[in-house]
Amino acid sequence: MGPETRYALSGDVHIAYQVIGDGPFDLVFVPGFVTHMELQWRLPGFEAFLRTLGSFSRLIRFDKRGTGMSDPVNGAPSLETRMDDVRVVMDAVGSRRAAFYGLSEGAAMSILFAATYPERTAALVVRSCSPRTLWAPDFPWGRSEQAYQRETDQALQVFAPRAGAREAVRALGMRTEDEVEAYIDFVRYGASPGMLEKPALASLPHSTVRPGPSAALAPSSRACTISACRSELGSTPENAR
Repeated sequence: MGPETRYALSGDVHIAYQVIGDGPFDLVFVPGFVTHMELQWRLPGFEAFLRTLGSFSRLIRFDKRGTGMSDPVNGAPSLETRMDDVRVVMDAVGSRRAAFYGLSEGAAMSILFAATYPERTAALVVRSCSPRTLWAPDFPWGRSEQAYQRETDQALQVFAPRAGAREAVRALGMRTEDEVEAYIDFVRYGASPGMLEKPALASLPHSTVRPGPSAALAPSSRACTISACRSELGSTPENAR
């Protein structure tokens, strides 16, 4: 059983959040993809991960708008809108300054927050992320639009009839049937097909933390930063340090 879920109002959208631990500093976990505040505690192995983070910090977690227990939204929210949801949650729990752990899609949100609110960012850890998603002339490691669409179609297979969903989830590397079933339930409760395709996946290919016309995010962040990437993913962080 996890901690109680509460809500912070960001504009007219309710953002679900939880707090666990009473460590000496605040740690904001910024998730990727889809989450569900209460079902995450049932994912094999994930409860231990969360309790480890909460053992040395005051861990602050939230469901991004359009996913989990937060309000559904129309279309794909901008990175800036989702980043401001982080600020609203921090204000709700009385956190003036925190370290950030950005996972996957959550890395860009964390970096943007650190660049926008340096006085509220103590440190930054980003994991399993890339400076951008799609290929560009100066970013040959990016996916093609066709490859990204195939990945999106594969992710949406979790909403297929149960047998097809199981096959799709096993292809992600889930090791046991308990993991497979828990993950299917987690994603299905965390988002509908439209919520997953629009808010969660549609904005990802357009997110970037590289200098450019939209914003020069990474160079403007001065927080102590650690970038971590699993070697089997076949990519390394650009200019990581």
